[in-house]
Amino acid sequence: MKAIAPFCLSLSLIFGLALVSVGSEDIPLRQVDPIPERQSPRLELLSDESLASLSQRQTLLGAIAQSLQYLQTPAAAEAYRQYPVAGITRDRVQRSLERFRQLVLAHPNPDQLQIAVLREFDFYQAIGTDGAGTVEFTGYFEPTYRASRVRTAEYRYPLYRLPPNLAQWAQPHPTRVQLEGTDGLQGSAGLLNGLELVWLSDRLQAFLVQVQGSARLQLTDGGTMTVGYAGRTEYPYTSLGRELVNDGKFALEALSLPVLIQYFEQNPANLDLYIPRNNRFVFFQETRGAAAIGSLGVPVTAERSIATDKSLMPPGALALIQTQIPYTNFAGELEPRLVSRFVLDQDTGGAIRGAGRVDIFMGTGEMAGDRAGLINNTGQLYYLLLKD
Repeated sequence: MKAIAPFCLSLSLIFGLALVSVGSEDIPLRQVDPIPERQSPRLELLSDESLASLSQRQTLLGAIAQSLQYLQTPAAAEAYRQYPVAGITRDRVQRSLERFRQLVLAHPNPDQLQIAVLREFDFYQAIGTDGAGTVEFTGYFEPTYRASRVRTAEYRYPLYRLPPNLAQWAQPHPTRVQLEGTDGLQGSAGLLNGLELVWLSDRLQAFLVQVQGSARLQLTDGGTMTVGYAGRTEYPYTSLGRELVNDGKFALEALSLPVLIQYFEQNPANLDLYIPRNNRFVFFQETRGAAAIGSLGVPVTAERSIATDKSLMPPGALALIQTQIPYTNFAGELEPRLVSRFVLDQDTGGAIRGAGRVDIFMGTGEMAGDRAGLINNTGQLYYLLLKD
């Protein structure tokens, strides 16, 4: 988690998904033929059918514009100066985005767009967790919670501003218990006194805001407030979900975000047992209505922005993902559907490590959270670079 980047609520951060990764000496991407002979891969069978919608094309074009904005920054120049995969340069990524934008505008039919992309672009596949291209996908979102600018009997759990002297704190930094107490209510009695930014009524919600690094808050006075990541203490992240699994409360495959929330609703006293196990403590700043911002410093876009390991994957680049994403069926229920989606690599996350992990940003609010919480599938990840 970088200081400029508020991160949204991710299944991987809550559940601490077990990862199997190839050796760090391996190149994370390899160029592949998208239509190899004697095979019938899903790549040539699935177009991005969502682009039949004008609104979806406009959303994708907006996400492309955000990546192009990032690529003009000194941070992008530095990132690509050190990028390890031969042939993938900042200039090539930028030209690829500009040409892809032209193709999206010229080909409103998804199948025609796919034909043009296959003709003009090289495909670089992520080697995945197994070296054979298997990628683990999860989803993340920006939650919306109720909050108060003042402490009340109901709104007792604060989010805190960044301590102005954090850089001078002795290390190891204070633990979570030392900062806010076992029950999360003692921060005002110590180092955090006077740094309260806003109060929430639910301790788990306050903790989840720390996990994801940003939130949109509906205030009791009728206003709206957005908060974003400002800094943190120097401790490794400990997953609540993983701790529950380790303690035998759940099997890993049985976990979902609604299941975790329901468990703590039924066992609220256990929050005081599990939350203190994560000593990483996150501080916030008011972002005054800004959209959720990814690690590249640009807004992320629902279903068009992904988070990956930026030490391995090309920041801001155009990609194509193939995995299952839940959509509402005719009965009003969420069910997974196998899709191809053109996306932009615009974020990262504390649990997103290795060449086989992708987190898909699903948007803001309850429905986005419901959908993100159900994404826990394998699939493929391809980066698209204009042919030289």
